[in-house]
Amino acid sequence: MKELAVVAPDSKDVTGRFRTLVLAGLAHALHDGFTDMIYVLLPVWQAEFALGYSALAILRALYVGALAALQVPSGHLARHLNARTILVLGTLLSAAGFALAGLSGGLAGLCASLAVAGAGGSTQHPLASSAVSRAYGERARGPLGTYNFAGDLGKATLPPAVSLLLTVMVWRSALCAVAGLGVLVAVLIRWLMPLVPAPPVSVETLTALDHDAEGKGGFGLLFAIGVLDSAARMGFLLFLPFLLKAKGASLTTLGLALSLVFIGGAFGKAACGWLGARLGLLATVVTTEVGTAAAILTVLALPLAPSLTLLPLLGVVLNGTSSVLYGTVPELVPAQRIERAFAVFYTGVLGSSALAPVLYGRLGDEAGPVWATIAAALTALAVVPLMLVLSPRLTPPAHAH
Repeated sequence: MKELAVVAPDSKDVTGRFRTLVLAGLAHALHDGFTDMIYVLLPVWQAEFALGYSALAILRALYVGALAALQVPSGHLARHLNARTILVLGTLLSAAGFALAGLSGGLAGLCASLAVAGAGGSTQHPLASSAVSRAYGERARGPLGTYNFAGDLGKATLPPAVSLLLTVMVWRSALCAVAGLGVLVAVLIRWLMPLVPAPPVSVETLTALDHDAEGKGGFGLLFAIGVLDSAARMGFLLFLPFLLKAKGASLTTLGLALSLVFIGGAFGKAACGWLGARLGLLATVVTTEVGTAAAILTVLALPLAPSLTLLPLLGVVLNGTSSVLYGTVPELVPAQRIERAFAVFYTGVLGSSALAPVLYGRLGDEAGPVWATIAAALTALAVVPLMLVLSPRLTPPAHAH
C-alpha cells in the first residue's frame, strides 16, 4: 500500500495570500470611506450652494455613477496591466479627484472633481475582490467576508474623522487631507501587495453568466436583489443626516450617527456570515430586509436620543445583507468568470446606489424626506419575494459554506 505524502503549505504562498487580503481590505476601507464621507458633506454643500435634495443626490451620483460605470472597463484593463497596477493607479486617481475638489472654486469644479474621484474608485471592487478570490480559491468565502468587513471599517472611521476635521477647518482643506491618505494607501499597495494572477480571457454578458448557473437564472436574480438592497440602503442614508438634523442634531452628531450605522454594519457582516452558514441565504436575507424596513420606520418615529441608540442595530440589518450576497457570487458562476461576475454585480449595485438616491431625492423634494424614507423601507421589503424565487435555485453547498 502506498504511503500518503503530507505536503506542508508553502509559507510564501500563505504570506502572499495574507498580504493580498490585508491590502485588498485596506483598499476597500479607503474607497468605501471615501464614498460614505460624502454623506457628512451633503449638509455643508447644501448650505454653501443652496441645493435641494435631488440636486444633492445628483452631486453624489456623479461620484458613484462614475464608480459604477467603469467597473467592467476596469476588469478589462486588468487583462493588459496587472490588477495590482490598476488598483494603485485608480487609488491615486481617486485621491487626486478629492484633492481637486478641495481646490475647486465653485460647484462646477466640485462636480467634475467628484466624477474624477469616482472613476479612480471604480478599480477597487472588481479587482480587489477578485484578487482575494483568486488568492484563496475554493476557500475564498471567509476571506471575502473579511474583505467586506474591512469596507465597513472604512465607513465607520472616515466619515466621523471628516466631521471632526470640519470643526477645525473648511471642507476644502478636509478633502485635501483625505486625499493625502489615499496617496499613502496607494504606496502601500504597490509596495506590499503581491501581483495578482492574470484572469483568463472571456467576454461574457450577464445572460451568459446566468446560463452557466445551470440555466436556472440564479445570477440574474442575485443581481436584481443586490440592486434593490443597495437602493434601499442608499435611499435611507441620503436622508438620514437631514432627518437627524430636523431632530436637533449638530454636524458632529451627524458624523457620530453615520459612524454608529457603519459600526453596526461591520458587525452585520460578521453576524450575517454566521447566520448564513447556519440558517441559509433565504432566512438570513429575509430577516435582514424585514428588519431594515422595521428599523427605518422606527427611527422616523423616535426623537433624537433614542434614534441614535437604535442606529447600530439598524446598521447590522442595513449593511449585513450585502456581505452574504457578495459571498454568493462565486457560487453562481464558473471560476474563470469570477472577475466578470464581480464587475457586473458591482456595476448593478453601485449603479443603483448612484441612481436610486436621485429618484428618492426627487420624491423628497416633492413629498418631503419622511415619505421618501418610507419609500426606501418599502424597497427593502421588495427583496423578500425575489429571495423566495432564488432560494430553490441555489445548490445546497451555497448554504453550507
